[in-house]
Amino acid sequence: MATPKVASVVVMATVVGLAMVSMVAGISGTATFYTPPYTPSACFGFQGQGTMIAAASDVFWNGGAACGKRYVVTCTGATNQGVPRPCTGRSVTVKIVDHCPSGCQGTIDLSQEAFAIIANPDAGKIKIDYRQV
Repeated sequence: MATPKVASVVVMATVVGLAMVSMVAGISGTATFYTPPYTPSACFGFQGQGTMIAAASDVFWNGGAACGKRYVVTCTGATNQGVPRPCTGRSVTVKIVDHCPSGCQGTIDLSQEAFAIIANPDAGKIKIDYRQV
C-alpha cells in the first residue's frame, strides 16, 4: 500500500504528464479556408499580413484578443467521404488576422495557401489539432 506522500507524487506526476501531452497534441477542432482578398481584416484593417494567416471563430476569438496570436495547425483527418485522406502530414503556423463570423463552418478559417500546406483543398473542411505558439 502506497503512503499518502508517495500517492501524491504519483498523482502530481500524472497530471503534469497529461498536461505536457495536451500541450504537444493541441486542441481538436475543424478548419476551412477562405480566398483572397485577405484585406481588410478585423485585426489589421488594410495592412497586409502575408498569406500564412487565419480567421478565428467564436471558439477562441475572445472579443479580438486572438488578434496577432500564432497557432500551429495540423490536419488529423477528413470530415467527409469526398476526400477520405486529405492530410499532407505537414503542419502550418498561421497568424490570426480576422474574425470568422457566426455561422463559421470551422474552428479556424485558414487562408487558402495555409490550408493547401496541410490538406487537399478539395476536402473543403478537415479535422485538425491546433495550439498557440
